[in-house]
Amino acid sequence: MRRSSILVAIASLCLSSVVFAADADILSQGRTLSEAFLEGEHQAVWSRMTDEMQSAFGTLEALAAFREQLSGSLGEETEVLTEEVEQVEGHDVYLRTGRWSEADPDIVMQWALSPEGQVSGFYVRPVAVLAESRFLDYQTKASLRLPFAGEWTLVWGGRSLAENYHGADPAQRFAIDALILRDGVSHEGPADRLESYHCWGEPILAPAAGTVVAAIDGLPDQPIGTMDPHNPAGNHVVLDLGNSEFAFLAHLRAGSVAVAAGDSVSVGDRLGLCGNSGNSS
Repeated sequence: MRRSSILVAIASLCLSSVVFAADADILSQGRTLSEAFLEGEHQAVWSRMTDEMQSAFGTLEALAAFREQLSGSLGEETEVLTEEVEQVEGHDVYLRTGRWSEADPDIVMQWALSPEGQVSGFYVRPVAVLAESRFLDYQTKASLRLPFAGEWTLVWGGRSLAENYHGADPAQRFAIDALILRDGVSHEGPADRLESYHCWGEPILAPAAGTVVAAIDGLPDQPIGTMDPHNPAGNHVVLDLGNSEFAFLAHLRAGSVAVAAGDSVSVGDRLGLCGNSGNSS
């Protein structure tokens, strides 16, 4: 082996060591947070949360109540089955799948850590299972385009749960989520400001010609860290594309919906602007 090849090999080994060390650190942090939460050490978890996460829970007492609710419905974690580490939009994510005494199927716990090491995301829920659908082999008749212009990133979309968590919900079996990423991140500036996000206010376009069958506006855009489960779609437009096919464009910016029920639209017509209304994270 030539000297240059040896140096390349050594550099590769060093890089691998750095990656493994980083993964080990996230595993350690994820385990620590999981055990603190499960053992009722809520202050330790609360102190690690971002302002947005604390706002989402509301109070330390609400976090404690969530833990009690899990005990009542799922029991207690009895066995850790798998642990994984991944990166999503610059955040380190720890995923822990385990068996709980009163739950079937297994339960997954996720902690997302910001670049500063704070808890920027957290959930506990049953392991998702793909919803059944009679449309898996269906061939769309309408000629579709993307409902936006420019370069966007599909963050959720596809047929498997690994590609699209929406697949566990029959009503969202074929839903997609898209963001604009620049240098791998979705925003520039304060993360708690809607205006910081690259996709905020971008035009949302008709993916095909059709007739508007529903157009809802007037719901507020949710502050970052809050969601509206009572109005999951937020401001939205539904298009009848013919042949019993419909397009559903959700989470539009408050006051931006540009069409009304009964309107005819052409492919590419503006329906509204990208927003954060409804049950949008």
